[in-house]
Amino acid sequence: MTSKIFPTAQDAENAFYEALERADLEGMMAVWAEDEEIICVHPTGPRLSGQDQVRASWAKIFAAGAGPRVQTTQQVAITGMMIAVHSVHENFTVEGEARSQIPVVATNVYLRTAAGWRMIVHHASPAPAQTESAPRDAPPKFLH
Repeated sequence: MTSKIFPTAQDAENAFYEALERADLEGMMAVWAEDEEIICVHPTGPRLSGQDQVRASWAKIFAAGAGPRVQTTQQVAITGMMIAVHSVHENFTVEGEARSQIPVVATNVYLRTAAGWRMIVHHASPAPAQTESAPRDAPPKFLH
């Protein structure tokens, strides 16, 4: 069903964020693998799996029209022959608002398929509040 070929995982990622900003459901779904094993977690939302749940979630998000501007920063990309994992900070701004919304940390996983690179996982969570760094020898305050 998808006709767009993404030669690199970064091309797929760029198309994902462009579709997000335009509230373009077809553009968004063109990035996703045509597979029932895809996973999407929106900030503070449940885990969604499969084409139907993922499409329905984006349709609901896009129902309000064009979305906020999003700038990704602090990208860390790990790419192999068949899979790529991107960790990014998503910084959203809404036109006309003085300050940006809560920053989000996202992990995007891409699979190399016969039709090019496709997203198989998008997991986004609110970024933790910026705090002073703990001393390196301090024990972690969480297990996971």
